[in-house]
Amino acid sequence: MSETLYQNLSSNLNKAIAGKDIVLSIWSTDGNSLLAVAGQQGLTINRDKDTFEVTSKDSNGWKEFLGGFKEWSIDNDGIYVRSHDSHKLLKKIFEGDDPVLIKVTNQKTETDMFGGLAILQSYPIEAPYDDAVTYTASLQGTGALVDLEDNSQPDSL
Repeated sequence: MSETLYQNLSSNLNKAIAGKDIVLSIWSTDGNSLLAVAGQQGLTINRDKDTFEVTSKDSNGWKEFLGGFKEWSIDNDGIYVRSHDSHKLLKKIFEGDDPVLIKVTNQKTETDMFGGLAILQSYPIEAPYDDAVTYTASLQGTGALVDLEDNSQPDSL
């Protein structure tokens, strides 16, 4: 019985993903190179959907909704490495208005997870007197966030 329990627990742990392995990368504006953003510590992929209320007198006292448009964004933060090409690129992208192609990768398994076009909406740098200089990059997705893990799987019929 303990061997079965061990196998079940081990199997579940093998499916878990460590956040430290997930990296945000940005394609250069000429599309020739992919740069992992230097100094990364945090990464949040936000996925939201509008809803529209369609409640009527026939709703039996419960509000009813329909799903609307979807959107996504990414918040990334970490230690600011000004001299790294990725931060030079972020500065250039922020100064312009063009979308940038991003990719989120699991560096441990070398698996591409998500990709899409985004506008760099915010790129503040914080310099507290008693800590390291940090950055935050907020990217607003434009169009679909593509699940690259699903797209890499062959279609099964």
